[in-house]
Amino acid sequence: MSTEETEDTGRPVLDPAEELFEGLYGGDDDAVVRALRAGVPPEAADQDRQTALYVATAQDRPVMVRLLLAAGADPDRASGADGAELPLCGAAVWGRTEVMRALLAAGARPDLEEDAGVRALTWACRQGRAEAVELLLANGADPDRPGPGEEPPLVTAARRGSPSSVRALLRHGAAAKEDALTEARRWLGVDVEEDLRGTLAERHREEHGSDCAAYVEIVSRRVEEDGGVTVVVELHHDGGGITGAEQQTGHAAVATLLEEDLGLRTPADTLAERALRRGDPDQEDWTEAVEVLRRRGDEDTFRAAAAWCGTEDPLRQMFAADVLAGLSNGGMPARAVPLLRELSREARDPEVIRAAVAALGQQADPAGVTEILRHAGHPDPEVRFGVAVALHGLLPAGRADGVEAVIALTRDPDDGVRDWATTVLADVEEDTSAIRDALADRLDDAVPDIEAEAARGLAMRQDARAVEALARILENEDPDGYAYSTAEQAVEYVADERVRRRLEATVPRSR
Repeated sequence: MSTEETEDTGRPVLDPAEELFEGLYGGDDDAVVRALRAGVPPEAADQDRQTALYVATAQDRPVMVRLLLAAGADPDRASGADGAELPLCGAAVWGRTEVMRALLAAGARPDLEEDAGVRALTWACRQGRAEAVELLLANGADPDRPGPGEEPPLVTAARRGSPSSVRALLRHGAAAKEDALTEARRWLGVDVEEDLRGTLAERHREEHGSDCAAYVEIVSRRVEEDGGVTVVVELHHDGGGITGAEQQTGHAAVATLLEEDLGLRTPADTLAERALRRGDPDQEDWTEAVEVLRRRGDEDTFRAAAAWCGTEDPLRQMFAADVLAGLSNGGMPARAVPLLRELSREARDPEVIRAAVAALGQQADPAGVTEILRHAGHPDPEVRFGVAVALHGLLPAGRADGVEAVIALTRDPDDGVRDWATTVLADVEEDTSAIRDALADRLDDAVPDIEAEAARGLAMRQDARAVEALARILENEDPDGYAYSTAEQAVEYVADERVRRRLEATVPRSR
């Protein structure tokens, strides 16, 4: 390393070009600025022929990327010993959208190819980087330009099992829908983890011989992302190296998306089986099937949901409740609510009860309030949370039992339950001393959001106890947080103009 001694400190001083790359790898923005000001070309490359811009991209340094671009670095200059690595592709592989925005703003061409026809959109689809896919398409990337092997991006995204990437491509007019559907359906019958294990083991044998298998440990893990689960499989080599592969598992949601886009009517039972195969209401295999059936909302859908309610399978009952919650065509709500009320009464599984209560809340029919309230004291906090959410905006005037139940929930040991119950109580039409006192009890709640909701409810009722709490929140809470914004809105209800102006003038303390 080229250095020299300074007269003042005796510390070694890096050559400016070396300082540039030390700064890029070490995250030292000031070092990069010094090197550029010292005359180091922004197109400089290191000993491995990696350009400064590519290194900044690979290290996910958006500030440095912008510094280099502003100094004149070419966003499309290839990097590496063989000149085959493009900055935009390097960013797309890892979904580094902030870096990608800087490169695209500087004129990077989204469809520029690396070797073998790989471009940024290919990498983003292969890796399931949905935000990167959307960003590239919004900046002019061709949604149908094929990658290696003449494979369209939509097929690549379908193989990956990324519903969000597929949606982005469909929004931008991707045409290879039939081929992508065939690929997604093919993966429905594949054990993703076993497939990855087999592929990696075979690759290892090809590279090292069959006798090396004993020195390798195979490790698998599952990561929740993009509305599903990504399976990651790694080979841990005896020498410390790791070879890995990963695959998303949203192929059922992808198939459902593509079928809808192609106008194909998938039977309700098929959609249910896709949702239930992983059994997670938060995953897109489930939610996409639910949305399709809700939009369909016809007699066949209602009958299927009614049949699922009558089974002894809790997951199937939960799926039925989710479908019935969104049926809104014609007279469907009037038929769905009685089914949900019965399911709520008869169910014993807490998750089924929670699904039925949530569905009654979404249907927003006061006829379901009694069934919702019967679970206000349920031992499962998730059920009580569902009750509080379902009652928001639904509790009719004159339901004294409902108000009593909500007041009890404002004292719940679970923060989430207390939060929603306080919101419900703040918004009920009644104004009684019991309601005001219950809200006042929450003004010293340890959760600022709850305190803010209580103050809002009191301010709406012109109760002076709100003022001190509002002043405290406006002074001490994060101006970008929920508690602060709720308090700001609550100030509008303060009738005393002098007090209101004082609250409006409150300046948040520096954080």
